Order: sequence, then structure tokens, then C-alpha cells
Amino acid sequence: MPETDYLKVPADRVGVLIGTKGETKKKIENATQTQLDIDSEEGTVAIYPKKDMEDPLGVWKANNIVKAIARGFNPYIALKLNQDDIYLEVISLPLFVGKSKKAMARYKGRIIGKDGKTREIIVDMAEVDIAIYGKTVSLIGELENVMVAREAVEMILKGSRHKSVYSFLENKKNERKMKEFKAVVGIDDDKIELRDDLDDVDDEE
Repeated sequence: MPETDYLKVPADRVGVLIGTKGETKKKIENATQTQLDIDSEEGTVAIYPKKDMEDPLGVWKANNIVKAIARGFNPYIALKLNQDDIYLEVISLPLFVGKSKKAMARYKGRIIGKDGKTREIIVDMAEVDIAIYGKTVSLIGELENVMVAREAVEMILKGSRHKSVYSFLENKKNERKMKEFKAVVGIDDDKIELRDDLDDVDDEE
């Protein structure tokens, strides 16, 4: 891993990255044990490791936090990426819908949904944070949850009906809850069986 990372940040996100009186910049530096060198005019960010850095992933984490803010997340959510089990996924809209601004606006609208309903359902069902900014849709969360949310977003981008996407998310949420339940009670995945003969009991009597 290189000792220094360089990133480009959109002009309208530089102020968010720096924060009031440099507060956000300091929080990122303290959390990741790095130093951020931000060129406000050019929108470039250089990330250096501090000499006393203990976390070997510090520069990589700072890179992801900066990238998340650049992609539309507020700093509070972006700083979750300092945790080892939290990931950032960025989906490029042009890869799915082409470069037409009209098409991008339409599909961003589909992902957000009426009154923000679709976006809210993805956040709730997949347990992720989502940012829709520029030509990207970005996700933050645990890896498995991020992958589920990514699939839901891709379904929308490929033209699936919202109803199908909601059903997919509900099924994945149920699977996740069942998995968590099994882990809590100590049951192996292959040792739990759902009885399908109980409905026939009355018929046999």
C-alpha cells in the first residue's frame, strides 16, 4: 500500500470535507492517525500517515472517508468507515444508464422514489446508508448488507419494478434475521428444518 494517497474532491464538497474551522478535517486525521493536505482551489487531497500511526489501514480508511464525503455523505456517516467491518461501495450510473443527463435524472428519481420512499426502504431493509450524488450512488455498511443494497440498486437501474425490488429486500432481511437468530441460539445452518407437515395434522385425525 502506498504511503501517500491522492484524491480529487468535487468543488462543492471541499468545504464539507474541511468543516467549520477545520473541524471535520481534524476529526478524520485524529480517527485515522493521518494528515490531510487539502488544496481548496484544485480540489485535491493528499493523505499522509502520521509517524506514530498504529493502524496499518489508517491511510486506506482515511481515503474511503474522504471519498465518501466527496460522494455526498455527511462526515458523521462517512466516519463510520474507520471501523474495520464497515465498507464503502460506489456505483457508477453511466455504466448502467449511459451518459444521458435525462436518463440519469430519471433513474436517480427511481432510486429515491416518491417522497424518498424507495431510498428509505433500501436503507431500512438492507441496513445501510445511501448517498445519491452526481453520477454515482454510494453505500456504506457491513459488507453483506452493502452487497444486498447494491443488488437492489442494480435491479432498479436494470428496469425492475419497485415491487420486485421491495420483495427481494424483504427476503434478504428475513434471511439475515434468521441467520442472526441461529447464531444466537447456536444452531448450525444445515441443522434447522421448517416443518411442512403440521398443516396436515387435522386432516389425518
